[in-house]
Amino acid sequence: MIYTLTLNPALDYTVIIDELQRGKIILSDSQYMAFGGKGINVSLVLKELEMPSVAMGFAAGFVGYGLIEELENKGISHNFVMLQEGNSRINVKIRDGEETDINTLGPNVPSEALDELFCKLDRLKSGDVLVLAGTVPPLISKNIYADIMKRLENKGVLFVVDAIKETLLSSLEFKPFLIKPNAEELGDIFDTEIKSFEDALFYAEKLQQMGAQNVLVSMGEKGAALKGADGKEYTINAPRIIPKSTVAAGDSTVAGFLAGYLKTDDLEYALKLGVACGTATASRIGTATREEIEKFCK
Repeated sequence: MIYTLTLNPALDYTVIIDELQRGKIILSDSQYMAFGGKGINVSLVLKELEMPSVAMGFAAGFVGYGLIEELENKGISHNFVMLQEGNSRINVKIRDGEETDINTLGPNVPSEALDELFCKLDRLKSGDVLVLAGTVPPLISKNIYADIMKRLENKGVLFVVDAIKETLLSSLEFKPFLIKPNAEELGDIFDTEIKSFEDALFYAEKLQQMGAQNVLVSMGEKGAALKGADGKEYTINAPRIIPKSTVAAGDSTVAGFLAGYLKTDDLEYALKLGVACGTATASRIGTATREEIEKFCK
């Protein structure tokens, strides 16, 4: 079974306007609300690919209960820890030809809730896949993913990590099956700018030497590069589109790669499906549908 862990899920409120003008009252052209968070987005796209998953993490308040209801409506299994105080995040995404995102911090997570999550994760078994994705709530250690992986390291669980800088780096000693920095995140780690596939593969190899098995670097409209555990390098150009939003595009790439690999054991096909899913999501507001993914797979 695939488990996706979203410690800090959110309701993303996307507003489409002509122009953002500070200090003005602006009427939106349209708006769109969707529950998300990186692991949630992975589960949504896996569902479209007919790959079952269980969404886990922390949820709080009316936003949290709305998230649970939405997952149930979409037929996605869940096993969240419900917090007694606070609210899960509401993030505002403004689209006026550019992308402006206002992401909030999320609720505090008490130690007893963290213990409850650990108990749920202890039930994972050999052959299961755990996707650790997204930001960490306030007051929780940036090394939380590493702590979880250490706890489960002898269970034969495959780890997928999609996180930034220290949270990602601390996980590498536990040899995650897949990590997926984007070009900007990879550049931040090594204090450089990733401009090409060659740059991406060069620094991906450094992360591989630090412990990662497969390093997938998503590069937006350029496509993606993969430094594979088989010792090979793979690159793929993204189909040309007019992007509507990049929200969840990277998460969709993770879902596509994971589904492709688990179905075929083929890294090259997994990369192709991952980029198709990421492109399909970028071409719309919200995560990709199966029909759109199939269109970009051709």
